[in-house]
Amino acid sequence: MAHPNKGSESEPRVCAYTRTASAVLTHCVCIVFSVFMALLSRPGTSWFSWHPFCMTLAFSFFMTEAILLFSPDGSPIKRFPHKTKGRVHWILQCLCVSCAVLGLVAIAYNKHLNGKPHFTSWHGLLGLLTVCVVALQSLAAVPLIYHSLAKGWSLAKLKRYHAASGLVTYLLGSVSLLLGLCSAWFTASVGEYAWYLSALCPALSALLIMNQVTSAYMAKKRLKS
Repeated sequence: MAHPNKGSESEPRVCAYTRTASAVLTHCVCIVFSVFMALLSRPGTSWFSWHPFCMTLAFSFFMTEAILLFSPDGSPIKRFPHKTKGRVHWILQCLCVSCAVLGLVAIAYNKHLNGKPHFTSWHGLLGLLTVCVVALQSLAAVPLIYHSLAKGWSLAKLKRYHAASGLVTYLLGSVSLLLGLCSAWFTASVGEYAWYLSALCPALSALLIMNQVTSAYMAKKRLKS
C-alpha cells in the first residue's frame, strides 16, 4: 500500500530539481552565448567589434549572473550571507554598466568615423534607453546597501521596487540583444540555424530569469498570508 504522503513529498522534490536545472541552464546559456559573440565579433579588430562584445558581456553575462546570485537553487555563492550577495550583485551590475557604456561609445565613435547617423533604428534607440535605465537602476540600488540614505522607506519596499524595475531592465536588455541579432552584421555572419540558436539564448534566459524573480516574490507573499 502506497504511503498517503508519498505523492506530496515527491512533487516538491521534482520542483526543486526543476528549479536547479533551470538555474544551471541559465548559467550555461549566458556563458555560451557570450563566448560565441566574443569569437564572432573578435574584439579589437575594429571599433565596431567592441560593440557586440561589450553589450553581450553586459546584458547576457554580468546582468544575468548578478540576478542569479539570489537564486536559492543556482547561486554560486549560495552559502554566503545575504549582505555579501548584495555587494557582489552591485559589483556585477557596475561591471554591466561599464561594459554597456563602452559598447555604446564604441558604436557611436564607429558611426562618427564612417559618417553614419546615430540611433536611427529600433535597436539603437532601445539600446540607448536600456543603457540609461541600467545606469539609473544601479544608482538607485545604493540605498539598499546604505539604508540610511533612504529615509522614510522600508527596506522591504525598496527591495520590491528594485526587483520589479530590475526585471524590466533585464527584459529591455534581452530585447535589445534580440534586435541586435537582426542587424545586417550578424545576419551576414551566421547561417540560418545559428541565428535561431543565438536568438534562443537571450529569449530563454529572459524567461528563466523572469520565472526566478516572480517565483521568489510569490513565495514571500504566500509566507506572509
